[in-house]
Amino acid sequence: MATHETARVTRAGRAALLHGVYLIVNEGEPNPVAAAKAGLAAGIAIVQYRAKRGIDATHLRALREETRERGALLIVNDDCDATIAFDADGVHLGPDDAGFDRVAAVRTMLGDRLIGLSCGTQAEARAAGDADYLGVGAVYATASKDDAGAPIGIDGLLAVARATHLPVAAIGGITYDTLADVRASGVAMAAVISAVANAHDPREAARALVARWNDVA
Repeated sequence: MATHETARVTRAGRAALLHGVYLIVNEGEPNPVAAAKAGLAAGIAIVQYRAKRGIDATHLRALREETRERGALLIVNDDCDATIAFDADGVHLGPDDAGFDRVAAVRTMLGDRLIGLSCGTQAEARAAGDADYLGVGAVYATASKDDAGAPIGIDGLLAVARATHLPVAAIGGITYDTLADVRASGVAMAAVISAVANAHDPREAARALVARWNDVA
């Protein structure tokens, strides 16, 4: 799969990779390509690029090359047009993003690419339509996202996850220390940002997260 042509990958083939540690890299804090390389080298198979102040085309092209080489998914936050233009594997949309409440239209636009939606309530999960996975949180308090809202905890995570048949990525304040509880909840993925990007050794931090996820039954 490391040499796959992304445009030929099916929706089901992409969805099969929706498990494990899910790395989100933010434009500008620090270099997202370096953080992604560290995560990919450690075995992470999902990278989301988030650029709230504008996409850096050089970085996004590099991320596409790196994820393609590793056979990993590249998800673009917020931007359906960029998802297509840079041949990413999918888009992730929050409640304030264009297309969040028009998943059918986004599906028509993206075809076999994945659609992820941010949800914090059971009602939002039930209304997800033809999405491929949900990002649920914030599970714990986080400084990585200004509009994350109050933490919902593991109980809140479970309540939302039980309202959907879709794979769930827990998000918000997840660290090495809290990852075991997230894994034990039974959700498919755990999204991390600062646990890798802000680590003294991002590659070692990513490796430890992957190992911890795999060690928890």
